[in-house]
Amino acid sequence: MTAIDLDALMGIALVEARAAVEHHDVPVGAVVAKLDTGEVVARRHNERELLADPTAHAEILALRDAAISQGSWRLEGHLLVVTLEPCPMCAGAALAGRVSEVAFGATDPKAGALGTLFNLAADPRLNHQFGVRGGVRARESATLLREFFAARRS
Repeated sequence: MTAIDLDALMGIALVEARAAVEHHDVPVGAVVAKLDTGEVVARRHNERELLADPTAHAEILALRDAAISQGSWRLEGHLLVVTLEPCPMCAGAALAGRVSEVAFGATDPKAGALGTLFNLAADPRLNHQFGVRGGVRARESATLLREFFAARRS
């Protein structure tokens, strides 16, 4: 893996997203990797249903694991890769964790907080900003979500 192989990292996030379906959670997966080496330091998927926890989004869980792995809540030099554009809570967690960049797959027209409804990554009123790359393997991410919700409605 090159230093930043977004396709490969998103592939890992997609594997995680598919695992969420096994316990009836919305298929969202997240990976935290070091920007300089591409080393994955954490990978998780949604566990809201599994844990009965409204904060158990893939991003929150991955950021918690990454902080433990790195021995610091400050995740400068790290990239968060997630299959769906983070909501305000998760974008806020990335901000609080001082990640350097977030890459996501599908946009979220109902809760997207990194460009769709809000852009918490670039708000100059906040104490930290970070780079954002959207649309990484977006079709795969969107298809996974669409199929999950179609199955729930049928």
